Amino acid sequence: MTETTEIRPDGTRRPVTREWVPEAPVALEFNGLSYAVMMATPADLEDFARGFALTEGLAKTPADVSDIAVAKTDLGWIVRASLAGLGIEKLTERVRTRVAESSCGLCGIENLEAVARPLPKVAAHAALDEGAIFAALAALREHQPLTRKTGAAHAAAFCDEAGAIRYVREDVGRHNALDKLVGALAAAGEDPAAGFILSTARCSYEIVEKAVRAGATRLVTVSLPTSMAVERAEEAQLSLWSLARDDSVLAVKPEAE
Repeated sequence: MTETTEIRPDGTRRPVTREWVPEAPVALEFNGLSYAVMMATPADLEDFARGFALTEGLAKTPADVSDIAVAKTDLGWIVRASLAGLGIEKLTERVRTRVAESSCGLCGIENLEAVARPLPKVAAHAALDEGAIFAALAALREHQPLTRKTGAAHAAAFCDEAGAIRYVREDVGRHNALDKLVGALAAAGEDPAAGFILSTARCSYEIVEKAVRAGATRLVTVSLPTSMAVERAEEAQLSLWSLARDDSVLAVKPEAE
């Protein structure tokens, strides 16, 4: 908790006590190789590593990620995990590319190709009653303790067909919150296609791609999508609703009639 000062438009001031959202460097290591350092909220880090591996395509199934260990250091956090399956090839390729980024001009082309890589089609799914979206929105804040304390965290929730919230994960980063949610669902053996994902984030193409790779079929976001997010959702046939509010939601790409 920190003592600070609130200043109003008329110039009046008053002391207030605030709690800041936790943020720290989190290093993700797979098979002893450093893959990425993310700025994240250091909570639910096992879920984070598992979900990150799944949404980044390093792991095809939850069983491909094992032996997750979390360690706190003076500089931040390290999460180590064992990776099996075809993701090992992608892991070593990522390490090779990262080393080459400082010495060649080809990596930009490689990265552009990676962004344009086709997404798999999501599973066929039935229409969702939009009333479920409003039910989930009405209940979401009660499931956001970090947001209530700090006012500065993103949340990703998994909701059933009726809009009941089953799982929620929070983080300072919108992608991290979704990765944590995916990891939690994988650990619990839950099928992301059995309901829908609700994210407080702006709907970027990364949010769409992570949802698709996790096996979700429906995504709802509180903010608007980017043009590329819409294109990627259409390509993968992901049902997408955005600008979700208490009194309205934008059907960007609903299920086919």
